[in-house]
Amino acid sequence: MTYDVAIVGLGAMGSAIAAHCAARGAHVIGLEQFERGHELGASSGKTRLIRTAYFEDVAYVPLVQRAYELWRELERASGEELLRRIGVLYVGEEGSNVIEGTQRAARQHRLPIESFSGHQVTSRYPNLKLLPEEVGLFEKEAGVLNPERANDVHQKRAEATGAEFRFCAAVKDWDFAGSKIRMRLQDGARVKARKVALALGPWFQATLLALGVPLRVQRNVQAWFTPGTDAYDAGKFPAFLLNRRGLPAPLYGFPDFGDGVKAAFHGFGELTDPDHVDREVNAGRDIEPLVRGMEMWMPGSARTFRAAKPCMYSLTPDENFVVDRHPRHANVLLCGGFSGHGFKFAPVIGEIAADLLLEGGSRHPIEFLSLRRFQA
Repeated sequence: MTYDVAIVGLGAMGSAIAAHCAARGAHVIGLEQFERGHELGASSGKTRLIRTAYFEDVAYVPLVQRAYELWRELERASGEELLRRIGVLYVGEEGSNVIEGTQRAARQHRLPIESFSGHQVTSRYPNLKLLPEEVGLFEKEAGVLNPERANDVHQKRAEATGAEFRFCAAVKDWDFAGSKIRMRLQDGARVKARKVALALGPWFQATLLALGVPLRVQRNVQAWFTPGTDAYDAGKFPAFLLNRRGLPAPLYGFPDFGDGVKAAFHGFGELTDPDHVDREVNAGRDIEPLVRGMEMWMPGSARTFRAAKPCMYSLTPDENFVVDRHPRHANVLLCGGFSGHGFKFAPVIGEIAADLLLEGGSRHPIEFLSLRRFQA
């Protein structure tokens, strides 16, 4: 049997690609090296932020706008709530990367962003502690996604339209038989497909390196705390992103939805590789810096430690994604390097990948995600 599309990796991106390809009538198989619902990759952690005013690069704005539409379509089709609009509060000095980049994206794409002085921020949220030079921005339409639920819904939608999945089915090697790709799995089984999408998460490292593009895999710890006040409950407090001097990296997090306030440093941790990442949490190394940062910014928010989980960022040299055909194999699509800010884009990446695999091109502006940018 020859499949139209084989997808290697069934995290956020692979699951979405499977759903979009199967919905267009393609005969799809998805292959995942771990069990269904595993938490060893980068698509777990109960909450993921979705925001439109994209400080990283304004080129992402049209993609995230489409992602909003697709998340809502997926909710309607599944009857599951996946996206809750709770707003995000950005705080930092004027001219800081987060504040300036958010303002630039809002200005260029005419996005509704509220601007606050530091005093106005603390008038609205009296528990917060801002430094004298800090200001705030508020994006009302930003929200929170549930990654585990979203992955499950994408997989169920794919299966409902004919996709097949094999879990605990690592691909050991692959070769070409004419215009088809043959893959040998860990258990000795073989799979043949006309097109292949590689959505390997942190395991994308070796594939990119073979093309001359280094991919850094960074260990990042996300933690949950029981606050000493109800001021940070969902419904009273938004998601947040603090760009403050003296912190090891921007501090982001979510209000308490019932399992504690979540916080993490965006892009802070030692470099590793996906097969040897340290999954043990160390209080002195991982938790205490978060507690100090949180208590100086949100007093009472990190009163009692509840839980923590290391995740992995797959960082390209410019920290932008890679969505492109393999330069030597036009029927192999590379989707990776999502650099710690990719989850929110999962459905639009699925749509783009289906465009490229099944239609030969995409309606979306993705040139800035091409491998060609590294050739210079």
